[in-house]
Amino acid sequence: LIKYKSSRVCHPGRCYPEESVVLICLRVLVGWGRWRNPEYLQFVSILEETRRNHTPNNKKKLASYDFDFSHWPADFSWKEVSNPKFSKGGVSLLKPEPKHRGATDSLLNSVRTLPCHIISYLVAHSFGRRMLYPGSVGLLQKAMRPMLQQGQARLIEEYDGQRNKLISCDGNEIDAMFVDRRGERGPNGKTLVICCEGNAGFYEVGCMNTPLDGGYSVLGWNHPGFAGSTGVPFPQNEANAMDVVVQFAVHKLGFQLNDIVVYAWSIGGFTASWAVMSYPEIRALVLDASFDDLLPLALKVMPESWRPLVTHTVRQYMNLNNAEQLCRYQGPVLLIRRTKDEIITTTGPEDIMSNRGNDLLLRLLQHRYPKVMTEDSLRAVRQWLAAGSQVEEESVYIGYEVDDDWCMSVLQSYQTDRETPFPWSVGEDMTAEGRRQLALFLARKYMRNFETTHCTPLPISEFHMPWKL
Repeated sequence: LIKYKSSRVCHPGRCYPEESVVLICLRVLVGWGRWRNPEYLQFVSILEETRRNHTPNNKKKLASYDFDFSHWPADFSWKEVSNPKFSKGGVSLLKPEPKHRGATDSLLNSVRTLPCHIISYLVAHSFGRRMLYPGSVGLLQKAMRPMLQQGQARLIEEYDGQRNKLISCDGNEIDAMFVDRRGERGPNGKTLVICCEGNAGFYEVGCMNTPLDGGYSVLGWNHPGFAGSTGVPFPQNEANAMDVVVQFAVHKLGFQLNDIVVYAWSIGGFTASWAVMSYPEIRALVLDASFDDLLPLALKVMPESWRPLVTHTVRQYMNLNNAEQLCRYQGPVLLIRRTKDEIITTTGPEDIMSNRGNDLLLRLLQHRYPKVMTEDSLRAVRQWLAAGSQVEEESVYIGYEVDDDWCMSVLQSYQTDRETPFPWSVGEDMTAEGRRQLALFLARKYMRNFETTHCTPLPISEFHMPWKL
């Protein structure tokens, strides 16, 4: 496990071989000390045995040690299953629609915009990616290492967690942790919750804890470039990682897609919405403190003069289009909006209407129920969204005299008569009052408020399975 590298320290015109000798001697002493340590020899013996015979018992012994994850034997690879979603660049992503121009115009435009393309590439691959995913920065990971070690030990010792190395189609190694509750009493153990962390979140200390408290089987994983995972967290790599996580859950852990619920916090909404779009048989999706599109949030933190550059960079390299992906999913969805969120608002936490979770809800409702979501209905839902407390929210709901029983009967009747996928045409023959009632009813079913800030851990009391007719 000791990596030997050339230790010669060289500068233009100067070399110091004596320093190389000292460093080599130190490395030899460290290696000699380790090989005289019986505990280290036992660890090496277990590691070699696990590589030869990759059994659950050997893996459990290996998990007792903390060591460089690059030496952990691979538990699952995308190559083990036939994956039709894989292409040359990885799994398929939704791309921005190209603008149609004539051949001459297109060539001239390409030449004219070449500097912008170059700058966008440099921004995205330097500070842009690190600003978007600070958890991939080595300095932050080093500072958090004791906390991550403690969290990992807790998952293994208290919950009998199983650490796994997954190989995605781009060659990245994905660090994952699985807690199996199928053998325990209780109704939730047979449901697997796959957790997608935020941009500075790790499964060791992240949102895995919420479904664990609810007795669910849980599968957490780290973004590419986070902790034990290799690579960089660009959208394509993120989707590739999520794909192998889902494949692992189905083909190695033995869960059916309709036994899986995807739960995401913040920026994890991108991989979560990609998963349900790509695997529509997944039972349900829960998005906590997530947004509809990265671009408005990126524009918020950059100078106005940078708008064209920011727009081009986001669309080309960091296109986290959660709402677009979400609208391609037919299953149950729950959105959790944090009423004091300071991260995904475009003005500030005091302006709840600038929370991009509102836009995510409206996009979903407009896609699924286009005949219900008229201008009148949109005004009513926006008024409900603007409520700053549960009392105000209830006041708006009562003010529009929403009859929950009537709304439910209308939707159930429509579903029974047609059984059609979304978008539905329900509401086309309704009065304006009926549409308003139905819009508010649906808004309250699809979104729940949690009166706290962005980074507060979600208690299990606020974690619910999404509403389903």
